[in-house]
Amino acid sequence: MFDSQKKDCKLPYLKVIILNKHNDMRKIILDLAVSLDGFIEGPNREVDWMIFDDENGEELVSFTDEIDTVLYGRTSYERFGNYVPSQASSLFEKQFYDKVNSMRKIVFSRSEGNLGGNPEVVRNNVKKNVIELKSTQGKNIWLFGGSGLITSMLNLRLVDEIRIGINPIILGGGIPLFKEIQRRLPLHLTKSKQYRSGLVGLYYEVDNQI
Repeated sequence: MFDSQKKDCKLPYLKVIILNKHNDMRKIILDLAVSLDGFIEGPNREVDWMIFDDENGEELVSFTDEIDTVLYGRTSYERFGNYVPSQASSLFEKQFYDKVNSMRKIVFSRSEGNLGGNPEVVRNNVKKNVIELKSTQGKNIWLFGGSGLITSMLNLRLVDEIRIGINPIILGGGIPLFKEIQRRLPLHLTKSKQYRSGLVGLYYEVDNQI
């Protein structure tokens, strides 16, 4: 179950959960930036190539109105879970992280040790815990990453939507978005958008029924 470094946080036990396209469960949305050659971080784990300007920044701030919970792997949380923009950052970046940092945060990690900000932690039974989370009241859930957690969630058929911002850059190496995917995962394109910066947004629904 979920636990917190301050107190235990347990979700109600659900005996039977039926997954289908017509249920009222909260959605897990994978929303992230990727290079044209499929990397989410550069060879040295750099992310300075990601576009965050006024055009897409406003949409990212609007995205925070759809969600109230963020899912992280341990490394991603340690790097970005308590990120605070600098004074030189754009207004949209400041607004975005101000909202994200006020949300419920859940870290998936088998490692012991404290995490800054006292997030809830899932150490085992990922599928059971995530299905229970999706069955509770609330807004949708943002799957932040990293790549290991993304892989696990996709292989467990827990991701409902994928929203990718393809940045106009080839990194030549780094951390790939998709790796060790166990089987085909059909996607249905629901929206696409091209930005002045060269960024391309692709929005997919995931067909988990196959």
